[in-house]
Amino acid sequence: MWAYLLRRVAAGILVLLVLSFGMFILVALSGDPLAQLRANPQTSPEALKAAAAQLHLNQPLVERYWGWLDGVLHGSLGTSYTGQPVGPQIVQRLAVTVKLVVPAVILSVLLGVIVGVISAVRQYKPVDHIFTGLSYLFFSTPVFVLGLLLKDFLAIDVNKEAGHTILYTVGESTPGINGTWNVLVNEVEHAVLPVLTLTLITYSVWSRFQRAAMLDVLNADYIRLARAKGLSPRRVLFVHALRNALIPVITVVAIDFAALIGGAVVTEIVFSWYGMGQYLINGLTGAESPDVYAVQGWLMVAGAAVIVFNILADLLYGLLDPRVRYA
Repeated sequence: MWAYLLRRVAAGILVLLVLSFGMFILVALSGDPLAQLRANPQTSPEALKAAAAQLHLNQPLVERYWGWLDGVLHGSLGTSYTGQPVGPQIVQRLAVTVKLVVPAVILSVLLGVIVGVISAVRQYKPVDHIFTGLSYLFFSTPVFVLGLLLKDFLAIDVNKEAGHTILYTVGESTPGINGTWNVLVNEVEHAVLPVLTLTLITYSVWSRFQRAAMLDVLNADYIRLARAKGLSPRRVLFVHALRNALIPVITVVAIDFAALIGGAVVTEIVFSWYGMGQYLINGLTGAESPDVYAVQGWLMVAGAAVIVFNILADLLYGLLDPRVRYA
């Protein structure tokens, strides 16, 4: 297993290098960071040269990339065009996104597995049709529409009944709150609506994968054999069927979790959370041109998350299915 793990890590690093080089070139060629200075007739040639040297624009693209990569190897993700180090900004924004994504993923996995199993066991029964309809409804509803509906028809009514704000509709927390417990409660109240929005959208997809995987397993020969041997329905379902039916779902969860870390941008915009998604949008839509180093920093974190969670998913296969061997 260790040899397999080392090969996967080495392949992941190679993928990150190739991806980072391609994205660095594309983003660097997509705009001119000095366009605004060049458009100002009062800007002297010396000022342009100084600004170009500060942003390393006077170097060839490949040399600029190697300089950035050398910084990454030494623990630095570079400096954005705004003059701020990229690393601390990403750490701050990643912490915000994790507060949103981790609870949503946990709830989505639990809800998706439960709904998928019930739908498969009760195939074509009324409960299956109800769960299927709800899944299609949430999956087909745009994130911003669902978020706005929860704001208007859930938060406002709950706050009105309570007589004070329980469910906040914007922001990650309220400034000026003192005390560890009060801060924690306040952050939970701010997180309920965005986490619920992301959970409803995500679980609807995962429950369909779980239902399909469960149906395949329930129709397998070894499940029929287990039933014929007189094993209890509960044991057949949870010990023999569900364990194997989780394998394809784990792949989907691993990929989607890594994608959510970097891409929960719509939810963050709707609820005014400044996380990884917002950071990427700001980096791509700068006032003058895309911020190469901000985008590259985001890319490295998002790419590393995809690779890490895919490796974890592969390792979990062996725990769920003893037949899986790592060559």
